[in-house]
Amino acid sequence: MSEPGTDVAELGRPVTVVVADDHLLIREGVRALLESIAALELVGQAADGDEVIEVVRRTRPDVVIMDLHMPGTDGITATRRITAEHPGVAVLVVTMMEDDASVFAAMRAGARGYLLKGADQDELRRAINAVANGEAIFGPGIAARVLDLLGRPPTARVNVAFPELTAREREILDHLAAGRSNSTIARSLALSPRTVANHVSNIFAKLQVADRTEAAIRAREAGFGNS
Repeated sequence: MSEPGTDVAELGRPVTVVVADDHLLIREGVRALLESIAALELVGQAADGDEVIEVVRRTRPDVVIMDLHMPGTDGITATRRITAEHPGVAVLVVTMMEDDASVFAAMRAGARGYLLKGADQDELRRAINAVANGEAIFGPGIAARVLDLLGRPPTARVNVAFPELTAREREILDHLAAGRSNSTIARSLALSPRTVANHVSNIFAKLQVADRTEAAIRAREAGFGNS
């Protein structure tokens, strides 16, 4: 494992990588890509957040390529735990999720980079080396939004409760805090029950709560549930 700021060219060995994604096809694709690059070495794979935490403890890689939406412990929570337990391990998020809430939740959790799936081989290689060197790196579209937010004057930044949630997730959390069921929320917002259930799962993951009761308590403390 490299120390933060260590130049990968000075390691004298390949940069070691663990990939975490619940889709086998994605993991195998990353494995094949890494095997084609002599300076990178895949040392572990994981299909969910709990597994990647254990794989990192066992292998102590330089870099973890992390998906965000995985069963069980999600990628945000896994990132937070890994970076807290192993500060020298760099997390590079590679995901389909490009909303601002996901990007900033990942950064707050300690991720050093954020790419969208579909990045080409050179872009992924550069990102792995960059985060292994202690740098922060974002895909082109993500970087533009990060710079836009950071460039806004302080008065333009809205202080909202649970900024890691999307507007729709906060809307659903408000209904949840009022004690409404998924089916009731679905009818009220003209959504399918499955869509509401997916949003509720994302809310639990982002707020790091175990169930509806815990989510509702936190939401009510923040002033939700009065509508």
